[in-house]
Amino acid sequence: MQKVAAAAGGQYPTRYPAVAVRFAPGDRVRVRDSAPLGHIRTPFYIRGHVGVIERYCGAFPNPEELAQMRDGLPAQPLYRVRFLQRDVWADYPGPREDTIDIEIFQHWLERT
Repeated sequence: MQKVAAAAGGQYPTRYPAVAVRFAPGDRVRVRDSAPLGHIRTPFYIRGHVGVIERYCGAFPNPEELAQMRDGLPAQPLYRVRFLQRDVWADYPGPREDTIDIEIFQHWLERT
């Protein structure tokens, strides 16, 4: 039997068999800079950028697998990751502290 993923403190358990949660709020992560074929849920413009885990959202069947008519299991942890806009777009004209939050599945994230 596979473990059910949960955030620190046991929040947000999933009803699906899930891979273990690897990150916590405040962790710095880099989005994999990859361009696999098929249905991808990670925006191209954010790949390769470094952000900070803002929150754990739960574990869900992998939509990239579901699009291929597979079951998407084990479920993948989903995080909201916060990026400084000036780090994403070199010519960003807004305030230096402006951010963008993107929900990204764990298999796209690497610890920095």
